Amino acid sequence: MNYFFKIIGLLLTVTVATAQNNIVKTSKGKVVSESVDLDGIYIINLKSNAATATEKEGYFTLKVSVGDTLMFSAIQIKSKKIVVSQEDFDKDLFLVKLEPMVNKLDELVIKQYKNINAVSLGIISQNTKHYTPAERKLRTASGDGISGNTNGSSGASAGLDPLFNWMSGRTAMLQKELEVERKETMLQKIENQFSMDYFVKKLKIPEEYVKGFWYYVVEDSGFVNAMNLKNKTMATFVLAELAIKYADLLKAEDK
Repeated sequence: MNYFFKIIGLLLTVTVATAQNNIVKTSKGKVVSESVDLDGIYIINLKSNAATATEKEGYFTLKVSVGDTLMFSAIQIKSKKIVVSQEDFDKDLFLVKLEPMVNKLDELVIKQYKNINAVSLGIISQNTKHYTPAERKLRTASGDGISGNTNGSSGASAGLDPLFNWMSGRTAMLQKELEVERKETMLQKIENQFSMDYFVKKLKIPEEYVKGFWYYVVEDSGFVNAMNLKNKTMATFVLAELAIKYADLLKAEDK
């Protein structure tokens, strides 16, 4: 009988602990750092993908559960991950200490690279010709593709299209055109949704390098997915991470 009650007690303990871990609440927190700029630090709950950014003086609110991992990132601080403890969860305001970024971009020597563009970076071929969807349909329907027999009937040629496309490399060409089109569309989205001031003042990217940074970020699947899902909060979080990496690349290039 005692053994039975011990089993019941253990099951109840596990059930209560699990239930507590599943409780979600909007927690209030504050970032503490020697950095004078505490607003605009991006925070993401890696479990739920919920994201937010700190307000003035480092305050933020975010839905969390015990055991969730939060990631903090910004150009002015070192990225940090924390696991929400029961103590953090129970507090009315929990504090997160972050280290400021030691490497200052002020020491960066700016060089002019006027030839940085989609062609020089290898994103777009120099001889790539762009077509609208209507033009591509016209090319497919015209003599550019196998449209049928000389007598006007389709015959078996339609079934051989994949083979001829493979042999001629046309499939690879079309795939490359599609990739170029997607990147051009993403570049346009970036320009439409983010101001130049955001990149220069917030992400601390020299104005001369901003467009180069655009070409850099369109290669990142995390950023592209966030933009395609219209999740601007997530996109800005990823941009902050990529800006740090891009700054390191510029410094390495300058050496």
